[in-house]
Amino acid sequence: MTKGEIISKVNSLLAEEFEVEESVITPEANIKKTLELDSLSLVDLVALIDGEFGIKTNGAEMSKVGTFSELYDFIESKIA
Repeated sequence: MTKGEIISKVNSLLAEEFEVEESVITPEANIKKTLELDSLSLVDLVALIDGEFGIKTNGAEMSKVGTFSELYDFIESKIA
């Protein structure tokens, strides 16, 4: 899967799941602020990413991811 495919899939998935416009999901945007995540919805995000990409992550790893760009890189490193 290419980086472009990861970005497209993540943006579409998160826009639908967290009911935000896909246009607000930009590489430099803060994930928690953009998606209005609390600790419970962060768990939902981890489960969603794990299920969609077939990877295993945990909350501690995801808590280090601040921007969407970092999320794309994180997913790319996990599936590589």
